[in-house]
Amino acid sequence: MPSARPFSPATVHRLPQTGAHLSDYRISHRVLVLCALAVLAAGLSTVAAAILVWLINTITNLCFHLTWSSAEASPLGHVWGYWVVAVPVAGALIIGFMARYGSDKIRGHGIPEALEAILHGRSRIHPKVAVLKPVSAAISIGTGGPFGAEGPIIMTGGALGSILAQQFHLSAAERKTLLVSGAAAGMTAIFGTPVAAVLLAVELLLFEWKPRSLIPVAVAALVAACLRPIFLGAGPVFPVLPHVGLSGEEMGYAGALGVLVGLGSGIVTTLVYAAEDAFKKVPLHWMWWPAMGAVFVGMGGLIEPRVLGVGYETIHHTLRGELAGHVLLSLAVLKALVWAVALGSGTSGGVLAPLLILGSAMGAFLGHWIPAGDVPLWALVGLAAMIGGTMRAPLTAMVFAVELTHDFNVMPALLAGSIASFAVTALWLRRSILTEKLARRGQHITCEYSIDPFELARVQDVMDTQVPTVPSTMKLQELARRIAAGDPILAGHQATLVLDPEQRLKGIVTRGDIIRALPDAAENETLTVEEAGSSPLTVTYPDEPLADALNRMLAQNIGRMPVVERERPDHLIGYLGRSAILSARQRLHDEEHLRSIR
Repeated sequence: MPSARPFSPATVHRLPQTGAHLSDYRISHRVLVLCALAVLAAGLSTVAAAILVWLINTITNLCFHLTWSSAEASPLGHVWGYWVVAVPVAGALIIGFMARYGSDKIRGHGIPEALEAILHGRSRIHPKVAVLKPVSAAISIGTGGPFGAEGPIIMTGGALGSILAQQFHLSAAERKTLLVSGAAAGMTAIFGTPVAAVLLAVELLLFEWKPRSLIPVAVAALVAACLRPIFLGAGPVFPVLPHVGLSGEEMGYAGALGVLVGLGSGIVTTLVYAAEDAFKKVPLHWMWWPAMGAVFVGMGGLIEPRVLGVGYETIHHTLRGELAGHVLLSLAVLKALVWAVALGSGTSGGVLAPLLILGSAMGAFLGHWIPAGDVPLWALVGLAAMIGGTMRAPLTAMVFAVELTHDFNVMPALLAGSIASFAVTALWLRRSILTEKLARRGQHITCEYSIDPFELARVQDVMDTQVPTVPSTMKLQELARRIAAGDPILAGHQATLVLDPEQRLKGIVTRGDIIRALPDAAENETLTVEEAGSSPLTVTYPDEPLADALNRMLAQNIGRMPVVERERPDHLIGYLGRSAILSARQRLHDEEHLRSIR
């Protein structure tokens, strides 16, 4: 027969006095360890970015100009004539073999794979990916693939951060922080945009806004920004003549341009996945698909050589207003088609650089008909709008455009354009170009962040004040009969609290306790609820955050807790069960969906 155990204030889980344990953020000194590791991850990612750029330039010079040089180069002015079609095909064949016999994680543009590792792989990335991803991307871009280096370096930097975290046996949450730190450092090293890299982490990769992750990621981005001049040079990637100021008229036109670019963004996203669906119908192994897509890339390069390769020089010309209208139109259309087919084929490459070309070309082309501002302004607005709409990261897009050009005065116009484009694609398409790939793998995610309602509510907001109690001297069989008879208070709860004659909390008796003790009660009719119940108790306080109470219930594997006064932990004032906890979620639902008539 279970023995009764005395209840005393020392047996309950005590918390500090009201308010003393509450803070704005949950953070510990572990963040300093993560910052130190983030510095190391940033250094590795910056070196990886420099190696990637060197490989791209070397392969480009070798394949298109038959020279061994690591100087910056593009496929323009190549020596192959019509045979240029064979160059991207050869590169794609190599990538197909690398993906099949090396790792299929190198397929695609990198960011969805990083998201998948964070959300479903406990932020673990295999070391093989850290090597094969940049090499495959360099081959793809160096042989004319219409991609950028940012997606692969984000995946590579993330892999380096993840490997580092695994070596130090960090938790899954800490691995995520280092993975994203490496990714942000890689993006900073390529583009020199530390603020945009941190915003990209917040809007797309972290899935949280917490100091424990934000601080190390920012440290990594800043370290990469300091190292970048040593390895890749200083200054903005696309320097332009800064604008003096903007009028209200220009702000309105920026929003209108954002809407048009948002429509173009939706079309481009649709094209990419239409191409992917078409390749899935091809009766050949997927390792051959990149080569098939590369044939289309090479043919596009015959018509307009600017669609081949990264295209940074083309972006710079567009942002300075140096390309004519018909060239801009053909560039936008051909780049969209070639990029969609190549990306849909499953080859390796990034999305940011193609989006920069598409957005700036659309903005410059439409800017010829805008009666305010100048073409370079609208090219920059179009660039930000394309990124904001396609990647669903409008704040990143705005800051990214500013850091690329150092044209800080146009920031309000960039905000108008990127937000307008974001609104169009968010209303039109269910998922972005990044999350659509995950959804097709059965891994849908939501990108809306909000405060957990359990963090906002206190126990007293949801606790049940009609507490199910019985005296400690009650016989167990009597309690069982009352529950079976449908007692309105006892029957509605899975547990009953036990009080002594002075109404002090003595313990708790659950349905499971009753079932286990009933055989003993049949032999010993004097068995009381106190003897059958459980103590010591895990209790909660009325002013405690509901999230803390819920976490303690999960840790203790219990489904309910007594609510007691802090000063008198044996004085019962409420009952917290699962149904009460769910009422906090119900309140949020009502705030979202119930409309007041007044």
